[in-house]
Amino acid sequence: MRELLLVRYGEIFLKGLNRPVFLRALVKRIKRALHDMGATVILNDSRIFVSDYDDQDEAIRRVTKVFGVHSVCPAVEMPKEDFKAVAAQAVAMMADLRGTFKVSSRRSDKRYPMDSPAINGAVGHEILVANKNLTVDVKNPDHVMNIEIRDHAYLYVKVVPAVGGMPVGTNGRATLLLSGGIDSPEAGWMIAKRGVHISAVHFHSYPYTSDRAKEKVLDLARILSESCCGIRVHIVPFTKIQMEIHEKCPDEYTTLIMRRFMMRIAERVARIEGAEALITGESIGQVASQTMTALGTTDMVVSMPVFRPVIGFDKREIIDIAEKIGTMETSSLPYEDCCTVFTPRHPATHPKMDKILEGESKLDMEALIQEAMDGIEIVCC
Repeated sequence: MRELLLVRYGEIFLKGLNRPVFLRALVKRIKRALHDMGATVILNDSRIFVSDYDDQDEAIRRVTKVFGVHSVCPAVEMPKEDFKAVAAQAVAMMADLRGTFKVSSRRSDKRYPMDSPAINGAVGHEILVANKNLTVDVKNPDHVMNIEIRDHAYLYVKVVPAVGGMPVGTNGRATLLLSGGIDSPEAGWMIAKRGVHISAVHFHSYPYTSDRAKEKVLDLARILSESCCGIRVHIVPFTKIQMEIHEKCPDEYTTLIMRRFMMRIAERVARIEGAEALITGESIGQVASQTMTALGTTDMVVSMPVFRPVIGFDKREIIDIAEKIGTMETSSLPYEDCCTVFTPRHPATHPKMDKILEGESKLDMEALIQEAMDGIEIVCC
């Protein structure tokens, strides 16, 4: 008998003949998450098992953050041939519990002499006799004694929910415009959850934005990296571009022109990274540069799709998700980002394209973009 983790997946079941590809990717991601824990990860009979870890709680914490994992169950593996021993183990695992329970068995090995209803009845009886603090409720129990009969018997009670989604890398690549705010890390997390491998671009305007602000963004990338399987962050020197825009362009259009520069640079980084789309944390109407008209003007300068997964969320909904995924505390640190530098008093909410183009005509855009690209610092998180 030994303890291990039984890792369950959800949506991958729907992949039909392609399922093995997704399962191999998921196993690879779990191994990466546990790379320094001495753990063994195997795929056997449509189940993923993790064993030989140093710290069970830490192993569970890491595996539940891997996209594609639906839940993790601390389980006991034992020989299936001695049914009395299996029942005794089930009794021991339920010994300290109170309330209602049921037994739920699955018999993958159809040669096993007892079918699932027989297992449920026999084990349930033993638990009832041994624990007077438990009663049966097959519809809505407080506890479920799960027994899976495969090449061995696997028993577990606790089921730890995980993030779900699809294994990272199974649905292409995208590049996230990552600020130090609440919205953009969440947007990246949501797209990565669908199996997309993300890289990131951060625009840093030193000395107007501090090194602490840059480190805050890298901390956010490290938090995301636990689920996203590593993120390359491209830190773009943006001060000169912002100064040129501030000095030469109409004040009410500076934010939009700045955003258009960001999109152009992000697209170039995305092409280098082999990405097929950009990701932003914009939400309609949240700030002046996020009206429908303004968003349309920024999309015009790129030729790849722009994903905005929080586009219809209000701030409370965005905060709730940020708290759930663990980025809220870091995002709330009071360090400025480049979007707060040279903010106009009255930014244009319904911009005119001719005014934008007139402002951009005063800038040597290609030279500014190339200088910023040449100065990029790459940090792997």
